[in-house]
Amino acid sequence: MTEIDFSKLADDIKIWGRELGFQQIGISDIDLSDAEAHLQNWLANNFHGEMDYMQRHGAMRSHPEQLVPGTLRIISARMDYLPAEPQSIKVLNNSSLAYISRYALGRDYHKVIRQRLQKLADKIQQSTGDFGYRALVDSAPVLERAIAEKAGLGWIGKNTMLINKKAGSWFFLGELFTDLPLPVDNKAGNHCGTCRSCLDVCPTDAFVGPNNLDARKCISYLTIELRTAIPEKLRSLIGNRVFGCDDCQLCCPWNKFSSPTREKDFSPRHELDQSELITLFNWTESEFLEKTAGSPIRRIGYECWLRNLAVGLGNVKTNAESSPAIRAALQNKIEHPSALVKEHVLWALAQHA
Repeated sequence: MTEIDFSKLADDIKIWGRELGFQQIGISDIDLSDAEAHLQNWLANNFHGEMDYMQRHGAMRSHPEQLVPGTLRIISARMDYLPAEPQSIKVLNNSSLAYISRYALGRDYHKVIRQRLQKLADKIQQSTGDFGYRALVDSAPVLERAIAEKAGLGWIGKNTMLINKKAGSWFFLGELFTDLPLPVDNKAGNHCGTCRSCLDVCPTDAFVGPNNLDARKCISYLTIELRTAIPEKLRSLIGNRVFGCDDCQLCCPWNKFSSPTREKDFSPRHELDQSELITLFNWTESEFLEKTAGSPIRRIGYECWLRNLAVGLGNVKTNAESSPAIRAALQNKIEHPSALVKEHVLWALAQHA
């Protein structure tokens, strides 16, 4: 190990990463003290809502060496996911269509990126011999955006997303924790300036301030993480967003530099990029399980899927033609065995009374 040229190895890792389909690779140390202070303050304000996992594991989340003993460096990778024709604004402006966050339109990114990281680790091992590492993709207590920022992949913007000056924010992150003493990259500078578009556009006013999100009001939290009833005062603000929300990315000026993904696995499946709310609401549970196989959507389950769609249907701006069809679809689920689904169906029907 002492005979390895680690500077050359770092350069090679970045080349190998691009060859494996990553758009950028960066390397950081493991000092996350600044991010740890921000996290503790966020938790103290209960901004995490019912995401109890955010406060578990003690200090492990901000101390990589505790999560993976022996870790000296973190190799951080990013991969674009924006579809070639995202049609985001078109869908948001049509209240009868279901808006699904662009990251969830294709196959589950966890498997795709983890496999690529494993291939990257294999390439490194061919060069160095056995070394200590662990591949992670949003699968363990990791402050991946803070790590990526230190690795020079971008800066954490006012919308809490990682933003890259040349690529916007439509990308996934993954990491290799390693015991290799690689040279580190420079931390990215912040380029949000005085812009506050993301803070002002949020439908539920979830931002307490720059880079400070109250998840309890965030539509992504409400439609994905929350397993109980969506607060009634927030339902009408959700609109037709049934899985996640991209508003704070759609308005970001830096996303004019985003590039469409080259990964076929991230292409929209089952026309989820422009499906009617009624069509999705009428899926049986077996249809839901079949059509969300290998998709990030599967994790919320059929019950929350119907809950979210009922809210979307309640928010449709109906006319003489569409109103009867929507009421009929909702009426068909009014005797659903789930009290959660029934509550939201009754709310939606009340909106069309």
